[in-house]
Amino acid sequence: MSSSLQLFSLIRPSQPPAKRADNRLRHFQILCSSTKSNLQEGDEESRDTDKGRIDGEARLILVERYGNGTAKRYVVDGDLRFHTFLEEHGSVSDRFQDSHIPDTKLSWVPDNIKDFILPAGFPGSVSDDYLEYMLLQFPTNVTAWICHTLVTSSLLKAVGIGSFSGTTAAASAAAIRWVSKDGIGAVGRLFIGGRFGNLFDDDPKQWRMYADFIGSAGSIFDLTTQLYPAYFLPLASLGNLAKAVARGLKDPSFRVIQNHFAISGNLGEVAAKEEVWEVTAQLLGLALGILILDTPGLVKPYPILASTWTGMRLLHLWLRYKSLLVLQFNTINLKRARILVKSHILHSTVPGLNDCNREEDILSWQRFVKPRIIFGWPLEEMFGGGRSLSMLKTLLGIYAKEKYVLTVNQQQRDFEVFVLFKVGATNISVLRSVWQTYWLSENFNIFDNNLFDQLTESLSQMEDRFEDFIQKLEGAGWDTNQINLKVPMEISIDECSF
Repeated sequence: MSSSLQLFSLIRPSQPPAKRADNRLRHFQILCSSTKSNLQEGDEESRDTDKGRIDGEARLILVERYGNGTAKRYVVDGDLRFHTFLEEHGSVSDRFQDSHIPDTKLSWVPDNIKDFILPAGFPGSVSDDYLEYMLLQFPTNVTAWICHTLVTSSLLKAVGIGSFSGTTAAASAAAIRWVSKDGIGAVGRLFIGGRFGNLFDDDPKQWRMYADFIGSAGSIFDLTTQLYPAYFLPLASLGNLAKAVARGLKDPSFRVIQNHFAISGNLGEVAAKEEVWEVTAQLLGLALGILILDTPGLVKPYPILASTWTGMRLLHLWLRYKSLLVLQFNTINLKRARILVKSHILHSTVPGLNDCNREEDILSWQRFVKPRIIFGWPLEEMFGGGRSLSMLKTLLGIYAKEKYVLTVNQQQRDFEVFVLFKVGATNISVLRSVWQTYWLSENFNIFDNNLFDQLTESLSQMEDRFEDFIQKLEGAGWDTNQINLKVPMEISIDECSF
């Protein structure tokens, strides 16, 4: 088949990773024909030939694969300098085919739609009955919302809307406006579920707290409708949108928390009993809310009403935060991994479940946590624009036994590392990269110009101490079989022989 090779232009490290995909192709195009691409399936002989040669002059040494199916190829020319080329493919690369095993029922659906509506790794990551259940649930939910729309019209008519006109037109118009408000809000849940569905397993405490922050912002829009009744629909729609986004964050996060509670496999019972607690609290809250509404001094002047709501909402947020702090997960996510690794490097010990979960900052963003770790950084940018074959060969040689490549960003004043994972990397690979990062952050010498020596020393230390780290984790009660450190899927490398 014919494949297209295009020169890949260097992107400065300061450019955000999200924008790199839009700026990959530059300058001229080189056409190359082969019977089978080494990035797709074929016989061993054709793959070996493609890996060894791009043409008569250049030799392929490395392939950098992207989640959109393209592959950046590193080739060595006759002057022993490497160049990079981008090869576009109609199908995804071998690494990502594992997460898109062909399914005859959805073969006609584009991959980007599958990524949006299905769990990562489908169908291998879910049970066999998942798809059939969801295909039946979808029309079930459609009919339920049709009924909701019709019932809303009847409810509005019952409370007097449209009754004086003698027709149902006014009630129907009001119902359309009310349901439209709900529909705009539903867009928020659709976006959260499709775009951020892979986040909740890693840090449910953080996203449950953020859900309450966003829900509070949505309630502010609802509260202002009394001041601007002419703008009821846009204000109420914005409020519903924010609260729907909050619900999209809250529901999956709390399901993870419920699963944490159900240590005996009794998830259904735990969920049912949680419903009892929630409904009881709802009834009590409604009763107290009605009591407040019957107290004119607390609600009649709008400023007093707004102040009462603000006080209650702040109390609600504080209680939510305190409730999340008491959770003691025995699984290892990135935040807890940082705490555990740092303790092991500094003191050769690891904190227990209670101490580590108490120390975990559930509100912090990873990009602001020191030392900063940037996962999924292109290999070429790790060299700061250099194209020395010896540098590339030395770096890959240092990490020959690891499933990742890590280097220090020497252009930043604050300590920062770039990590790029190889094909076949696992959550243990991510944990090892975190351990190496923290050892380097504690022992890195900025005045030592030989970065490779320091990287080699850090790997030697990890080789000697990582097994002890794992043993101490198990001894402290941590579940080393459930490490929630996902390998970034956007970019990976596949080494070829030099």
